[in-house]
Amino acid sequence: MIRLNVLLLIAAVFCALSVVTSQHQARKLFQGLEFEQERAKQLEVEFGQLQLELSTWATSPRIEKIAREKLKMIVPQAPKIISGTAKGAAQ
Repeated sequence: MIRLNVLLLIAAVFCALSVVTSQHQARKLFQGLEFEQERAKQLEVEFGQLQLELSTWATSPRIEKIAREKLKMIVPQAPKIISGTAKGAAQ
């Protein structure tokens, strides 16, 4: 009977330690999940900011300003503009 009691005590201690270990691992994994979810939110905000910045950089007035200032480009005068249609295009 004493052997059975000792065996059951050992089994109970082993089960208790297993429960504590699994709870600890679950908490660590949950902390990791929360961290990654927060990081995903931050990346979404940064992505939105980058999209806004990209749309700002690609505006026509900005491109025209850069073309005039940095590349020294000018709009051609009306007599120098030649327009045409591709051969065989519907008129």
